[in-house]
Amino acid sequence: MASPPASRTGPVAGGSGDGEAPAARPPRPRPEKKRRDPRGAASAPPRRGRRALPFLIGGIAVLAIASTSGGVYAALTAEKGEPAASGPPQADQPPSAGAGAGAGDPVNVATGGQVAPLRRVVPPDVLAVGGASISAAKIKRIAKLPRVKDVSAVAGGAVQLQGRQVNAFAVDPSAFRSWTPPDTAKKTELWEALAGNRFVVSPAAAEQLQLTKGYQYPVVGRTMPNLTMGGSGPLGLPGIDMLVSEKSGGEMGLVPNVAVLVNAPGVSPAKVVKAVGKVLGPGTNVLNLHENKYQSSGGGRSASYLDLYKKAATTCQGLSWTVLAAIGQVESDHGRNAGRSSAGALGPMQFMPATWKAYGVDGDGDGKADIMNPYDAIPGAAKYLCANGAGRGGKQLYNAVWHYNHADWYVQKVLNLAKAYAARYE
Repeated sequence: MASPPASRTGPVAGGSGDGEAPAARPPRPRPEKKRRDPRGAASAPPRRGRRALPFLIGGIAVLAIASTSGGVYAALTAEKGEPAASGPPQADQPPSAGAGAGAGDPVNVATGGQVAPLRRVVPPDVLAVGGASISAAKIKRIAKLPRVKDVSAVAGGAVQLQGRQVNAFAVDPSAFRSWTPPDTAKKTELWEALAGNRFVVSPAAAEQLQLTKGYQYPVVGRTMPNLTMGGSGPLGLPGIDMLVSEKSGGEMGLVPNVAVLVNAPGVSPAKVVKAVGKVLGPGTNVLNLHENKYQSSGGGRSASYLDLYKKAATTCQGLSWTVLAAIGQVESDHGRNAGRSSAGALGPMQFMPATWKAYGVDGDGDGKADIMNPYDAIPGAAKYLCANGAGRGGKQLYNAVWHYNHADWYVQKVLNLAKAYAARYE
């Protein structure tokens, strides 16, 4: 049985306890029980949008070059606008010039908008795009499907930017940031820019359209506003390369509630696709975001928790990814409840800060080990489990999980969930 370092005085994390009594282990103190507010319930469907305007092309088109990132569909907007103006972009005049800006540098603009802090990450499992607004009744039906935890409906459409068609979503930045890849979700400055009615694009769009942060560009929809680029980051959604604020989207005529994101942990995404397709009916594209072609974003890194668990497990010979997935479910419901517990544990894998100092991992290579970032926290959990013998299986695995949270009921719960993951996905 592998023993943790002598300096350790407590578990990695207090589990999200069920109230069952932990087993007596004299040498180890028991963790404080966590009490959390319930999270992860399906969000209320958005209010019904106004009547959709006529499309540029009837329905949803499956286009060979639907977007700059090679998406497989286009959510089409309202009435055709005039072609995008040619020529250089107009520099946005900031309220106060940045002291560090040199001659010819892009202007750093003020953010101008407030967003709520990131409290959880919601991995999208399914994306559905309709040929018109999806009704509130259908959104409610999707939210009530078995095992569905979160649903988000957004406006969207195809606009012209720099003379190219780009698929855009109009979103509430405080709510939508949770649905993007973790590194993008935590970039508060990006979401503040969006709240200030600037636009955000994928890195592919920024490069291919030669966009510069801080400059204005005409965006052609039903109207043609000049919008300032607020930044870029991987959006994690196939075919979607641009985000605008709900205000800007409304002015440009983006179709209300044209797309729905669905999160349903612990159930086959293919089954969710089938169920959502049945609710929405013909004329709707329903994508399984767990298919291999959708599983990377920005630099080829994994975009889903499932991938992160599988990748992290490879760092510990003999450790099954299903154990990491089970711990991630018990501790934070895969990032939905990653805030500080009453015991002081933090992040998607609920590390105690002192333990994180010893076992934290810079999994995404950004130069720091971030307790709140699943790219770091999940391999950190694998490192800790491995140090306590998890890779040897049997009693050693049991002991390693017990070290994660000193309670036999917790170990049994994790191991039973791991078996359930193996039965479903292996």
